[in-house]
Amino acid sequence: MPHQATVRALEPDIVGRLAKFFPEATAVRIPIKLSRSTDNGNGNGNGNGNGDAHKSENVFFQNTVIEFGTPHEVLFMVNRPLEFADRVLIESNDGTLHAEASVVAVQYHPERTAVAVRFLKHVPNWIVKS
Repeated sequence: MPHQATVRALEPDIVGRLAKFFPEATAVRIPIKLSRSTDNGNGNGNGNGNGDAHKSENVFFQNTVIEFGTPHEVLFMVNRPLEFADRVLIESNDGTLHAEASVVAVQYHPERTAVAVRFLKHVPNWIVKS
């Protein structure tokens, strides 16, 4: 599968183009499990449901790699659709990162999408610059 290897090699460059919009972005390579928040209730999807009327759960979406990060955002590629304001759960394979985030930027490419998400809550010391 020579084309698949080529696509994988280009991913940091593609995400790098999106990273130019995030001046604090630092190149990293952190494997993650990405889950998508889904609305499972009678709520209106804006988080203003009350009690049991609004429930959401995280459903596995795909494995990917964080290519760039800032103290507040992470950038990666996906091969399934994500859109602005979608909510996701990001979990590093070693368990050190477990955070909910919202999509703040997307760049569409053939069969792949570069995505930037912003953490919904402060995540202390997830990225350490040397």
